Amino acid sequence: MKKWLSLTMVAALMSTLVACSGGNNKPEASSSPSASASQPSASSAESPSASAEQPAADEAGWKSDTSPITFDWYLNFAWFPNKWGVDPTSQYITKKTGVSLNLVVPAGNENEKLNAMIAANQLPDFITLGWWEEGVKKMVEGGLVESLTDLADQYDPYFFKVADGAKLSWYAQPDGKTYVYPNASSSPADFKNFGTQFTSNQTFVVRKDMYEAIGSPDMRTPEGFINALKLAKEKFPEVNGQPLIPIGFHEFGEDGNYSFFDVGQDSSYLSHYLALPREKEGKLYDRLTDPEFVRWLKTFRQANQEGLISKDVFVDKRAQMEEKIAQGRYFAMLYQRTDFAAQQNVLYANDPNSVYIAVDGPANTNLDAPTLAGPAISGWTVTLISKNVKDKERAIKFLSYLISEEGQKDMYLGEKGVSYDTIDGKDQFKPEALNLMNTDRSAFDKQYGASHTFWMLMDTNMQLQWQPPAVEPFKQLEDWTKGKTESYSQYDLINPPATSKEGINAKKIATEWGKALPKLLLAKSEADFDQTFNDFIAKRDKSGFADLMAYRQTKYEENVKKLAEFLK
Repeated sequence: MKKWLSLTMVAALMSTLVACSGGNNKPEASSSPSASASQPSASSAESPSASAEQPAADEAGWKSDTSPITFDWYLNFAWFPNKWGVDPTSQYITKKTGVSLNLVVPAGNENEKLNAMIAANQLPDFITLGWWEEGVKKMVEGGLVESLTDLADQYDPYFFKVADGAKLSWYAQPDGKTYVYPNASSSPADFKNFGTQFTSNQTFVVRKDMYEAIGSPDMRTPEGFINALKLAKEKFPEVNGQPLIPIGFHEFGEDGNYSFFDVGQDSSYLSHYLALPREKEGKLYDRLTDPEFVRWLKTFRQANQEGLISKDVFVDKRAQMEEKIAQGRYFAMLYQRTDFAAQQNVLYANDPNSVYIAVDGPANTNLDAPTLAGPAISGWTVTLISKNVKDKERAIKFLSYLISEEGQKDMYLGEKGVSYDTIDGKDQFKPEALNLMNTDRSAFDKQYGASHTFWMLMDTNMQLQWQPPAVEPFKQLEDWTKGKTESYSQYDLINPPATSKEGINAKKIATEWGKALPKLLLAKSEADFDQTFNDFIAKRDKSGFADLMAYRQTKYEENVKKLAEFLK
């Protein structure tokens, strides 16, 4: 779950869609091992907010002080739309804990805003951003954020009771301290416990009515794939007066495209559909040059040559794509299912048969099942506490509350009697709240604020015990991915720092790929394709690709050892 997660993805992720669905498994909040060998004791150091003796390690520290306090919390996501305190759930949490949040989001480019705050050392109390962002390293290595484990040692030993020890260890720095805590994170133990229920966001989808109208063809082979696009375009040349777009993808960016390959993030939907290995005999594998991957890139080149790829897909940004999805103008998409959840609802309301459904997509020569990315221990975002924080003690105690089972329940279900109640012996959303959540997520966020409207520290495994079953038009998409997911945790956190030699070369390589990918798809002939591809490989090699792979290999091997320890 990386940076391509966005608002509509979050909407679905909160309600029914993220890592798991259904089931009555109840993960225990305190089942993870402690982050240290022995239980830390409370410090005698005083905090400005201290009003009583420190609680015992098994007591929720936040309860010792519920006086009013407001924290500034920065989210590095310009699209985040919600405000704290305007809905019953956030009002309830503020009344309960005394903590109010001033949520800050950038008005424009996220990285520019974050870098400016870092440069000026003007970070707010809390910061949430993607774990892969370079800003995480800048803040930690620059000494701009607090060690969560140090704060817990000094002010709130309860943190070690509710935090997942594997996640703390995963993010531990060379000094042994942990400065971030992830959301939507699944450790190897979680994958072992809930793996059969885990789903993936990576889907190949088709518009149901069109697909069925052309005979539900097999699209796993290059020939079948192109033939289906042809049939769809011939039978449905227009959608409500607008040209049909036979196939859609994620946005093309400076590092590539997630649907094909984003080299900067080493992320590729297509390679997962082709079941390409990430490593062979313990060595990282170059999927980009795999014959199966090249074969399918050439298939898409041929599709473009035959007029089956619209020029729109090369230039459209998220807003334009969402508009066209809501209009049902795409026949097929290699796309993240939760990124079009809101549009799927629009289509479903207009005509249930016009929705997008997941089907078997591009496959390797053996027609092996895809190996889709499931949840990983790195999670989606990480949250840090700035050294500028106005009250260290209240900050770490509030963070402990949020990651505890009590906090997770409050954030997910909201206030009893308002958004949820005990129905048939189980705490669950009230029918009217559940209906609104399933039909209009944006309205639900404003009216209730539950189901992790404020997702900064959500635990997608813990919420299983309250999560309602998936419903259409999302259930089919979700169910299709079950049993096809794998954990790729060991491949996270292996990229070099941006300012290192390897990091600078990695960016050069990613930028070269970002330029090459559209050229490959738009190549007028297979010979032109080969020339462009070979030119890219040559530039990649000259830019230090071997050194980059050596760096990643070392980090990968460290990850494998670390993850093995978590399963002991």
